[in-house]
Amino acid sequence: MKRSPARRLRRPLTALLVSGTLLSLVQAVPRAAAGPSMDPVAEAATREAVNTTTVFYYTKTRNWSQYRLHYAPDGGAWTTVPGVAMEAACTDWVKKTVDLGSAAGLQATFTNGSGTWDKNGGANYALGTGDITVKDGVVAHSDPCAGTEPPSDRTATVYYSTEALGWSTANIHYQPAGGTWTTVPGTGMRAACAGWWKQTVALGSATSLKAAFNNGNGTWDNNNGADYTLPAGTSTVKNRTVVKDAADPCATQTPDTEAPTAPTGVSASADGVSVVLTWEPSTDNKGVAKYQVTRTGGSTGTTVTDVGSTVLTDTGLQERTAYTYTVKAVDAAGNVSAASASARVTTGEKPAAPAPGAPLGTDPRKDPIYFVLTARFNDGDSSNNRGGSQHVKSGNAADNDPMFRGDFKGLVQKLDYIKALGFSAVWITPVVLNRSDYDYHGYHGYDFYKVDPRLESAGASYQDLINAAHAKGMKIYQDVVHNHSSRWGAKGLFTPTVYGVRDTQWSWYYDERNDGFEYDGLTVETKSGKSYYNGDLWSTAEPSGNTCLNWGRPTGGKSPEGYTLYNCQWPSPTSGMFPQALYHQCWIGNWEGEDSRSCWLHEDLADFNTENTAVQNYLIGAFDKYIDMGVDGFRVDTAVHVPRTTWNRRFLPAIQERVTQRFGAEAARNFFVFGEVAAFVNDKWNRGSVNHSAQFYTWKERKDYAADDAKAALEMYDYEQQLGTGNQPTSTNAFLQGNSYHTPDHSKFSGMHVIDMRMHMNFGDAHNAFSNGKDSDDSYNDATYNVVYVDSHDYGPNKSSERYTGGTEAWAENMSLMWTFRGIPTLYYGSEVEFQAGKKIDCGPSCPLATTGRAYFGDHIAGDIKAADFSKVESATGAVAATLDKPLVKHVQRLNQIRRAIPALQVGQYSTEGISGGMAFKRRFTSGSTDTFALVTVTGGATFTGIPNGRYVDAVTGDVRQVTTGTLTVAAPGKGNLRAYVLNGPGQIGTAGPYLK
Repeated sequence: MKRSPARRLRRPLTALLVSGTLLSLVQAVPRAAAGPSMDPVAEAATREAVNTTTVFYYTKTRNWSQYRLHYAPDGGAWTTVPGVAMEAACTDWVKKTVDLGSAAGLQATFTNGSGTWDKNGGANYALGTGDITVKDGVVAHSDPCAGTEPPSDRTATVYYSTEALGWSTANIHYQPAGGTWTTVPGTGMRAACAGWWKQTVALGSATSLKAAFNNGNGTWDNNNGADYTLPAGTSTVKNRTVVKDAADPCATQTPDTEAPTAPTGVSASADGVSVVLTWEPSTDNKGVAKYQVTRTGGSTGTTVTDVGSTVLTDTGLQERTAYTYTVKAVDAAGNVSAASASARVTTGEKPAAPAPGAPLGTDPRKDPIYFVLTARFNDGDSSNNRGGSQHVKSGNAADNDPMFRGDFKGLVQKLDYIKALGFSAVWITPVVLNRSDYDYHGYHGYDFYKVDPRLESAGASYQDLINAAHAKGMKIYQDVVHNHSSRWGAKGLFTPTVYGVRDTQWSWYYDERNDGFEYDGLTVETKSGKSYYNGDLWSTAEPSGNTCLNWGRPTGGKSPEGYTLYNCQWPSPTSGMFPQALYHQCWIGNWEGEDSRSCWLHEDLADFNTENTAVQNYLIGAFDKYIDMGVDGFRVDTAVHVPRTTWNRRFLPAIQERVTQRFGAEAARNFFVFGEVAAFVNDKWNRGSVNHSAQFYTWKERKDYAADDAKAALEMYDYEQQLGTGNQPTSTNAFLQGNSYHTPDHSKFSGMHVIDMRMHMNFGDAHNAFSNGKDSDDSYNDATYNVVYVDSHDYGPNKSSERYTGGTEAWAENMSLMWTFRGIPTLYYGSEVEFQAGKKIDCGPSCPLATTGRAYFGDHIAGDIKAADFSKVESATGAVAATLDKPLVKHVQRLNQIRRAIPALQVGQYSTEGISGGMAFKRRFTSGSTDTFALVTVTGGATFTGIPNGRYVDAVTGDVRQVTTGTLTVAAPGKGNLRAYVLNGPGQIGTAGPYLK
């Protein structure tokens, strides 16, 4: 998702905003090819003489606690992140000797082992052989320590107790004696055991260090201003007391025998035959793992339900029946608390209205996806159109193109267009009530329990859209955001009060405070005739109880219009305007570090503390509402910015629990959750960091962590990062065994599939996308569920900020690969007519939407359309008839026909074993009486060897081949075209078109 704030009122951000993720552009750059070859004997002798490199790295300007060399010999593999430890060489220098084997050099980067890197500005260091120095980015050939004695290799191991502080993390800011201080806030310490954090510091020749500690959010312990003096060796710091030469406080782990406290505040309320039960969190010396809810009453007797949060919605109860609930808390050791006080409630009558829709519940791999920005797709009701505060400035007013234009009514009207293309799933942008100055895309959630009225109309509610889609056999995938709310907070959880010095320069933007106003996104006029889009959050005087820092003082900056900016005028994590328990309190500093999951992405995206029970309950309760409406799945925005432990412990189990409860286990198994884990690089693992890679999120945890979610997130991050990319789980779920399909093993599946970012980044050329996709597939739990697209509402291939502009033939080739290779093909609205090709996808309010890749599409599909079936048009008039006659439309219609007719192309495993050809593979699916085996080649020719003998029929041309020797050779069909020879296949599927012929 791309967020577009009206203006930057806070500090500038230097990285790029991508799908809610700020990313630095760092990736490995290959060395130039070697020069002309020498005589083989001389070459071997040269390699024998110079097969090592000693790398010296300058430390004085870094002050890291440790130094590691992450490298790859030319033509070889990279070391496992974070690389190998370097050793003290002499004052201000560390070194490492590397055996290069037959390589003539190496690529190198340096790190402190905790997420801070020196990557030569993103180009990596290209180093040769012999003695090499790297100092402040400059590479030279010398030994800086020649003639000097190496320093003492002293270290100090520091244990710091946060037991009395309640910190969820700890940093050590230190200065070796005679050296310089680390950069604030210092080095992140590692969780050692309950209440203790640990860090080992390299002292060089020093015998002690000075230190202070902080939580990373501005709270410090500096020993009452005196700082701590700590010696070499092991020390503990607890309650401002230093113990030298201390024993490891974590050496003896006492078994946990203490039960949690009994839950309190249990409250039950009935709505018809449903009951909502809530309670206050219990406390425990190690942390609560779950709750047991016991229900008595009715004809079913006593039931016990395990719940991971502090809210339970109990549905399907008997009418006018009394029920009693009690709750117990359970910790990770299995200790169970006493039961809570009872909560009694009596249900009412069963609602007369029919239940909301139910998900279709079929395998999601069978359903190709059409992705729409609802507000930009088709306008069915102009009365809910809204331009917002940036309508004129953006240029949208001049085009008569309000940002909120499309709606559910318009989408319902054009479901037949999407069905006629052959798509059976529609991914829509977030539906919750948004609050921002440019929020048409839906990623600034404000009221997560309310559908944005700018999308709904009489007779075209969100429920109406879901029901209409299901009636046509089409699924609805709802985009959801767990990571953040809007800058105005989240209604029902916390909304900040924004203050400021009122002066006339801002009157156009903030109107007078209106205490009686309830923001709904739709109402735009006040008595004075001005918009109070933001005005209900304005104040002229500092109110009592103000928590915002430096209220009313000018920041020293100016708005783009030249207006004075004031503190507390714009929410931020460091302003004191958001409570620490519910929202994180920092800006992301290291986009490949742990803070990328625990700090704000952007100034208008208030970052939830997702490890807090109240936040979890708020989000679980909100998205339960949409599950109950019958949506078929969730696309999860910014998934990488929530710890995997929190997904695996809280959010994903809650989704499964709710779908199972409402619609059964089979529906839950096929409820499709696919996450956005933004990784805009071409390597298998995102810059070598497992915690920031898409495939990482498809796996369950493989060890137990602290019961407290915040501590568990840090423990998991450190554990997996230290294991590195070479020690991650692998899977054969996507691969054939020879020519045979095998039952996949999903026992370690997390519950979340992902968008295939690596293929997306390489779809500038279909061959690159294919080879890169294959390379990653063993690291996903099951890559056959990967969502595959060329471009989206954020980026085109190769991190292009423009919609794909490779040309019609290249588009056809990309589509042919997506629709036959593993994964779920997905098309961003309009790509079927190369809509806005080459146009910048998003430029915020600085240019009209009509000039971007998010332009209004409705003009292209105006008129009447009726689908006879998937990929089949019964009738069409007006502009939509002309659109349906475009070459890529014909192409995607037939691709959907072919894929829908051959199960192996939908849900089959694949292999390239025994196959020659650029984009060639075989796929098979076997289940019960179904057994389909397909040989596919895209664009180029191929030879398939070792295949079963039999009669093969091409689904594109109907050509029949009788294989008797286990070999089938296929001539090149031409760019964008393909051949799909199916064993005992049905024959030609569909009619020849511009590319499939």
